[in-house]
Amino acid sequence: MADSLAIMERAYRGAVEKQFLDALYLAVELHRQLGGLDLLLRGPAVSYAATGGEVGAIQIGNRKVDVLTDPRRDLARLQESGVDVWVEEPDLAPFGIDPGALLPGVRTAASGEMARRWPDYERVFFL
Repeated sequence: MADSLAIMERAYRGAVEKQFLDALYLAVELHRQLGGLDLLLRGPAVSYAATGGEVGAIQIGNRKVDVLTDPRRDLARLQESGVDVWVEEPDLAPFGIDPGALLPGVRTAASGEMARRWPDYERVFFL
């Protein structure tokens, strides 16, 4: 178990002005600087852990923008660096996500399961 638990509830697909930092990038840095991190996705953020779908380009006037962030790629990067990624299972159904359709290595937690573990962490915070 890591020293810190980061909880992410709001999904943010990214936008043109987000070129340098988002909450998942921040999680990479917090993991590195705090000596370990577990990440819990809740609410709309559980969609980050769902397989399928492509992050496509958007058209702004005559310009095609194809540099938007891909949360699935960013979660894989977090996992490669040693971050355990969890989703609250009850939050999957409202978004039509089957627990079997999560990215490899993403774990599910029952409602309130991670809250019961908070005393085991040195830090618990929301991203």
